[in-house]
Amino acid sequence: MSSSLQDTITPLARTPEAFRQTLRDNLYYWRGQGAFSASIQDIYMALAKTVRDYLVADWQQNVNRYWEQNPKFVYYFSAEYLLGRQLHQNLVYTRTEELAREALKDYDLSLDDVLNVETEPGLGNGGLGRLAACFMDSLATLSIPAMGYGIRYEYGIFKQSFVDGWQVESPDEWLYYGTPWDFNQSDDMVEVHFGGHTEGYFDAHDNYRVKWRYSETVMGEPSHLLVPSYNGRAINLLRLWRARASKEFDFQLFDVGDYARAVEQKVRSETISKVLYPNDNNPQGRELRLRQQYFFVCCSIQDIIRRFHLRNSDWDEFPNIVAIQLNDTHPVIAIAELLRIMIDEYYLTWEKAWPIVVKTFASTQHTLLPEALEKWPVSLFERLLPRHLELIYEINRRFLDEVRQRWPNDEGRVRRMSIIEEGPERLVRMAYLACVGSHSINGVAELQSRLLRERVLRDFYEMYPERFNNKTNGVSPRRFIRLANPRLSHLISQRLGSEDWLNDLEQLRQLEPLAEDAAFRAEWSATKRANKVQLAEVISRQLGLNVDPGAMFDVMVKRLHEYKRQLLKVLHIVTLYRRLQDSPYLDIVPRVFIFGAKAAPGYYMAKRIIKLINEVGRVVNHDPIVRDRLKVAYLPNFNVTLGEMIYPAANLSEQISLAGKEASGTGNMKLALNGAVTIGTLDGANVEIRERVGEDNFFLFGLTTEEVFARKAAGYRPYELYEADPQLRAVIDSIRRGDFSRGDHETFRPIVDSLLSHDEYMLLADYAAYIAAQEQVDSAYRDGEAWTRMSILNVARCGFFSSDRTIRQYCEEIWRVKPLRWD
Repeated sequence: MSSSLQDTITPLARTPEAFRQTLRDNLYYWRGQGAFSASIQDIYMALAKTVRDYLVADWQQNVNRYWEQNPKFVYYFSAEYLLGRQLHQNLVYTRTEELAREALKDYDLSLDDVLNVETEPGLGNGGLGRLAACFMDSLATLSIPAMGYGIRYEYGIFKQSFVDGWQVESPDEWLYYGTPWDFNQSDDMVEVHFGGHTEGYFDAHDNYRVKWRYSETVMGEPSHLLVPSYNGRAINLLRLWRARASKEFDFQLFDVGDYARAVEQKVRSETISKVLYPNDNNPQGRELRLRQQYFFVCCSIQDIIRRFHLRNSDWDEFPNIVAIQLNDTHPVIAIAELLRIMIDEYYLTWEKAWPIVVKTFASTQHTLLPEALEKWPVSLFERLLPRHLELIYEINRRFLDEVRQRWPNDEGRVRRMSIIEEGPERLVRMAYLACVGSHSINGVAELQSRLLRERVLRDFYEMYPERFNNKTNGVSPRRFIRLANPRLSHLISQRLGSEDWLNDLEQLRQLEPLAEDAAFRAEWSATKRANKVQLAEVISRQLGLNVDPGAMFDVMVKRLHEYKRQLLKVLHIVTLYRRLQDSPYLDIVPRVFIFGAKAAPGYYMAKRIIKLINEVGRVVNHDPIVRDRLKVAYLPNFNVTLGEMIYPAANLSEQISLAGKEASGTGNMKLALNGAVTIGTLDGANVEIRERVGEDNFFLFGLTTEEVFARKAAGYRPYELYEADPQLRAVIDSIRRGDFSRGDHETFRPIVDSLLSHDEYMLLADYAAYIAAQEQVDSAYRDGEAWTRMSILNVARCGFFSSDRTIRQYCEEIWRVKPLRWD
């Protein structure tokens, strides 16, 4: 790279006229439109391109420093990145928001009008993808050299709508109008291979080698998005891979009229990056998922090695320059892929290559659910990735030899720890491969990390105790307070004297004394009220449902899964509804129950629970006896954009998963940092939230993890609880006899049967305690001053839950990486 390259880049001036001129130029030269012919979509694209131009100038400064300093890089591998809309964030981060507001006056548009045009990138599903996006934000803000790798899904997560209360999925065409944010890098395309067989041979030095004779080649085409820091110069990259065919078109087949087969390879190849998480309830879906995972991992490993060799040649230095973090089990095949490349393509010995692999990789375990610990059929691996299966066998053989040396004559332990699970169908256990091939295995909350050590991965903890650690999750305060809740952000900055707290969230502690200040409480309450009015307008616009901003906004927004227990929330709503039926003049605090959640397309029970929530809402919302004291609002297509409207308006945060099931949660953090008070179990990061905000500012209920295990071990019988509790029995009978299904007894029979026969997530065991805790909530909310004090203290004491703190811990304790030097 020429040392004078930087001199050819002229930074854009941050002046009103310079910004206006750049916007006009982009509209005219890039979009081909003048001011009078441009649509609002044209204006959005030109404005986004203008902001991107400011980012590019900063990015080039980073590139020069990377070349000069040759720093250690963090490479974050994630199947998901739930980024949210980019324009508003990038305006704020480039300090051009006010310039844009002024410039848009030339087109008789407000900034809000243009911001609402943007389509959210559909690159993630839930907490996993949102966490990855927060981590990328923090890595840039802390000036850590980093790059995220993933897939550029064409359709991403599905778009959710409701038809007669049922979830209906349709394609999320987030790229329909194109995106102004990414840079296509076709010249960096790489090859990805599948199938075929392996052949052994001896090289010129009489060393045994293996050649993978693959049968299929797919091209990986990268594009990258710029990830800026907040009020800083650092810009990182998110590099996403799109699948392309190695052979686009077979002219001979087309020429004889076989049009479908002429493009068959193109369709098969490009299917890999079409949709996030294809339904894996069938063999074709499982195969596509594994193809997806290997595709993005193979592309990314090749890219990392290419980048490494720009400035380095000694493989011993690889772990000193490269740190790869595996975000859950989806990218774990990267361990076998890096080993394959070093042994088969660079001819390193196993003894040299394997320690490099282990020192390079670190893995995060995001679950405690056995079904979420990915396992792939050996037969599928053998067909798609035969060389990788051979390497996994050898990794396993060598590892089990170590286990036998450590615990001789304990074949039970050997079977438990084997990466290959023996059974009717032999399976590759990816979480186990991660434990063997990583120097660090971390959980994402103190409780979950303890359960990983003591239960889920106990054998591996006993083998490698030094590898296990905890890194409690965090969220980006820039995204989820500054952008999502500008009213609260402004109030905090006004009282703290600056916006510095956004990069040092522990400064929120300075708000704690203000909880006793009546004037500040009034301002705080007014801010919350304004946010609720805004959300009420969204509910009215989307659902045609009018809700009272003066009511308690009781919020449960997260992925729909039985362990998260949205169904327990429904039982509470039905309980209150029945009480009003029995006593029409009962004095209760008016509530608006706000739901947002998608169910996986193949998740039968979750989709039935969605139907039940909507049907309960239909009945409750139209019953004159209720007189607007209860409202149920299920907002469809929950995503980051919708979350940013809901979190600031929430009064009560529902975090009611069965203890021992939630890994961490980040919705609980977002809601607490926006002043919602939590009702929850001792599960995931709830434990740490309660420790920090104080027992008096958290509504606790439910069994502990140890009590859950004990009740299950003793033989849990939910039907006995149903029989013993008249209130619970009446609620379940109401659902069973069709009160919420127009008299139909069959629609919700599977839900009732599941609860009464086995109740896997122990809703009935926690029901009475949950109802009692909700009565405490009702009583506390009546004292507005006391509730506001609780709200302030939740924000003031949750500075720990910044993703900046989490990333600092990763940098210091796992990656051993330092910030880029700017001197």
